[in-house]
Amino acid sequence: MIKLNNVRAGYDGIEILHGISLEVKSGESLSIIGPNGCGKTTLLRCIAGILPFSGEILINGADIRKLKQKELSKKVAMLSQMTGIYFSYTVFDTVMMGRFAHDDGKLFNSSQEIDEEISLNALKILGLSDLKDREINTLSGGQIQRVFLAKIIAQDPDVILLDEPTNHLDLSFQIELITFLKTLQKKGKTIIGVLHDINLAMKLSENVLLMDEGNVALHGKNKEVYSSKKLSEIYKVDIHSYMLETLEKWKNIKS
Repeated sequence: MIKLNNVRAGYDGIEILHGISLEVKSGESLSIIGPNGCGKTTLLRCIAGILPFSGEILINGADIRKLKQKELSKKVAMLSQMTGIYFSYTVFDTVMMGRFAHDDGKLFNSSQEIDEEISLNALKILGLSDLKDREINTLSGGQIQRVFLAKIIAQDPDVILLDEPTNHLDLSFQIELITFLKTLQKKGKTIIGVLHDINLAMKLSENVLLMDEGNVALHGKNKEVYSSKKLSEIYKVDIHSYMLETLEKWKNIKS
């Protein structure tokens, strides 16, 4: 379970999160939504141990600030939106980096073969076996996201954090990625995803966290949050009517 108690954080002395308290059960999937600048990514960065914060964040009872990097890497991994790729490691070497957390530091051991087997299996799961010797900076955006997801699978953390992972990716891969993440959740992984697309957020999770200006506006089941007037108030648009209007247009298109 992930538990946040009065978490505050920000940048350059400006507070972005204003005392977030939240619980996410083990094996749960949670979508985080809200307007730009409301603190969604800041919250993920705190949970990942990337950004300093005040308050408390516990993962399975362990205070993340008291964990060494390898210990934290066994508990949590983060898949971010696509940025530029500036290194030329192969696909296989990139996925193998996910096994760093499981390296016991011994000079002579059999873990290398195990790590390679796990990494190759992760590539197979994501349909990347044929690309394992390609340099990652020669791949398309969708392929690169598959590689980093394979790296997370090889890392085998308890919690997977997603920061706009479908940005700039085509629709078919967005759907495929969300479907695969739901499969991981069914296998016991805790999934927390920040998504701009409310339809994708709804598809990913039965539970949703609506944020507004660094605070928790609503946290609950999809029907509870998406039917609330607060959703339209925070986004400053009648989202429910907009979605229904779009659906009606699709109904009038023959496939």
